[in-house]
Amino acid sequence: MKPEFDNTEIAFRYRTNKELKKAHFLFSFMASPMLTKLGIGAAQLSMKWHLPVKGLLKSTIFSQFCGGETLEEMAATSGNISKYNVDTILDYGVEGKESDAEFDKAVPEFVKAINYAASQKHIPFISLKVTGFARFGLLEKMNSKQALSNEEQAEWGRVASRIDEICGAAAARNVMVLIDAEETWIIDPCNQLAEAMMEKYNKKQVVVFNTYQFYCHGTLPFLKYSIEEAAKKGYLLGAKLVRGAYMEKERARAAAMKYEDPIQPDKASTDRDFDAGVLLCLNNLDKLAVFIGTHNEKSCAAAVEYMEQNGIEPKNPRVFFSQLYGMSDNISFNIANAGYHVSKYLPYGPVKDVIPYLMRRAQENTSVAGQTSRELLLIQKEMKRRRLM
Repeated sequence: MKPEFDNTEIAFRYRTNKELKKAHFLFSFMASPMLTKLGIGAAQLSMKWHLPVKGLLKSTIFSQFCGGETLEEMAATSGNISKYNVDTILDYGVEGKESDAEFDKAVPEFVKAINYAASQKHIPFISLKVTGFARFGLLEKMNSKQALSNEEQAEWGRVASRIDEICGAAAARNVMVLIDAEETWIIDPCNQLAEAMMEKYNKKQVVVFNTYQFYCHGTLPFLKYSIEEAAKKGYLLGAKLVRGAYMEKERARAAAMKYEDPIQPDKASTDRDFDAGVLLCLNNLDKLAVFIGTHNEKSCAAAVEYMEQNGIEPKNPRVFFSQLYGMSDNISFNIANAGYHVSKYLPYGPVKDVIPYLMRRAQENTSVAGQTSRELLLIQKEMKRRRLM
């Protein structure tokens, strides 16, 4: 059964009329780069100045892209989408912390999420960012191959211990961990940590996934190398494939600091390498599990078609599709309806702490060509079907 990405009845059946109207308003707003920029600036200043805007943010952009402020609130959202065979990735969306005390405080929150996920059949994953447990400056120094002081070496040891505690808890409870993408100028220590966790916990099944960002021109060779290294060292690779989320920032930094731009020359190159990476993984399912994280309909259709033609069952336990909550529901719910493993990234956390995540979502919908217009057209199609407009 092939998914029909234009089927809006399946795509939005989890949304009430009120929620659909709200989504229409938000994506109409994000269709304007100027309004989006003004809105982002106003939201950031309002939170900085402690203005009473939390209720407004929570009822609009937060409710569109996040599951709730607490694990309990998130559970209701997760339970709702699970009715339509769409799983959840728990994403404790707190970012931008810089102290050991704050990093240590996050660990039990993640273990709590793992324990909750283990009790729910429809929550197979949690996600984490290394920057949620490590000081950015430390990662930057390590990436540049500068020698660490004794104090910094001890600091890095604490970072590794935090990640190891989380991955160990996940392995014990049969929950998978997605180690999310970071900027290229801190990526080497993040990759080293991900590889160490995979080598430790991915012996018999895939528990830990590293992320491969194909907007970088060196990613496809690195994926091939990772597959070979995992096989050589006797563990299964967890490969989360995405296009990437930091393109404008990466280009600007490369230009300002006068080093080679790590970003692909054009979108066609990114698409080509991403699709090649998907096929490479689908051809090596004896050595890895692949997590196909994309909002691109063509890439999803190509992966599904390849699986059908090569006898890879939709419910193969080593193939997963995923999109962000609040976006590309036409892909997620229609692929799930066709019988494939699909999950939504579902961030949760205090509104003020999730603001950086929400700002990225708004910017992404503005900057990615055609993303907002496609979302709007599909929402409008469903609103017309429901006779709401």
